[in-house]
Amino acid sequence: MTTTDEPESDVPAMTRPPLVSKQLVLYALLGGFGVVLDYLLFLLLFNVAGLHEQLANAISISAGITSSFTLNTLFNFRKRDRLLTRFVRFYAVGMGGIALTFVLLAVFAGPVGLDPNLVKLGSLPLVLIFQYTLNKKWSFG
Repeated sequence: MTTTDEPESDVPAMTRPPLVSKQLVLYALLGGFGVVLDYLLFLLLFNVAGLHEQLANAISISAGITSSFTLNTLFNFRKRDRLLTRFVRFYAVGMGGIALTFVLLAVFAGPVGLDPNLVKLGSLPLVLIFQYTLNKKWSFG
């Protein structure tokens, strides 16, 4: 013991990793553009063009996925190698997002009777977390 009565230790102080990584925050910000594009395009296709909600959803998510991949490749993960492979993986993860949203729309806009616009909006955070986790580990890992 020292004169301050504190135990001596050769072990460096443990640093706690941040609760939310900078990469996740940037992914969310960049993905936010894709989400806004996705949602606005969905609203346009469903409400103005009169497309079925599932078709409008597939088209709008595809546009969001492509823009998100481009932005994350350039500004977040910064991996420029194997772009085709990374895009195919990123898009496959995006298809998982479409499947998840498809199920949510089918259940909550169908039998439950909620407004498809609100169901789509509510699905976005779930899809974001699902896609970030897989894209970080698989598409850009």
